[in-house]
Amino acid sequence: MKKMIIASTSTIHGGTYLSYILPELEAFFKDVATVLFVPYARPGGITHDEYTAIAAKGFGTINKKVVGLHTFENPVAAVENAEAIFVGGGNTFLLVSQLYRNKVMEVIRGVVNEGTPYFGTSAGSNITGLTMQTTNDMPIIYPPSFKTLGLVPFNINPHYIDADTQSKHMGETRETRIKEFHKINTQPVIGLREGSWLAVNGEEIVLKGDLSARIFEQTKEAYEISTGASLKF
Repeated sequence: MKKMIIASTSTIHGGTYLSYILPELEAFFKDVATVLFVPYARPGGITHDEYTAIAAKGFGTINKKVVGLHTFENPVAAVENAEAIFVGGGNTFLLVSQLYRNKVMEVIRGVVNEGTPYFGTSAGSNITGLTMQTTNDMPIIYPPSFKTLGLVPFNINPHYIDADTQSKHMGETRETRIKEFHKINTQPVIGLREGSWLAVNGEEIVLKGDLSARIFEQTKEAYEISTGASLKF
């Protein structure tokens, strides 16, 4: 049975890395000693080692060990044997490229479907959807495919931002971009605001955190769901 936390971000304004979600993570990983961390998204271009150290510090506060996937000679075997998986944020194009290059995209999908706990933030949340096409990131590298894990039956837009009606900038909004996506693509899109996450248990998907989420479906007006609500399509 799938067990997942799909979070908009790793850090909310004024907080430290993972601090806002640590109580949830402590319960989620209660039976796990070591978390396999996927550092491929490399935010700001930092090294895999530097990124893994950040994740290790965050998880250290709940007494969990973190090991980086990049340290294994055989990444496929590392994923297959992992107690749990955490995929951090950064650039989704880079993340997806590296997952395909290291031949672990399908392997992660398989083990998570079989029950390996999965935690993703930002880019690591983007890839849980059907495709990565609703990412906010720049295309700094060309991945072999936009198809991602498909562990949930929709796409995700992390860091979702509402239009600022007081702003002098009258350019396109996040909602405008998603509507453009729906001129061609049919899958629903979940706009996850900062500090919100989806808790997945089997086929049940529940919104958690303090804020509502914005839901986009191709033939409907966008609408809100409140925290605690289940997502069903």
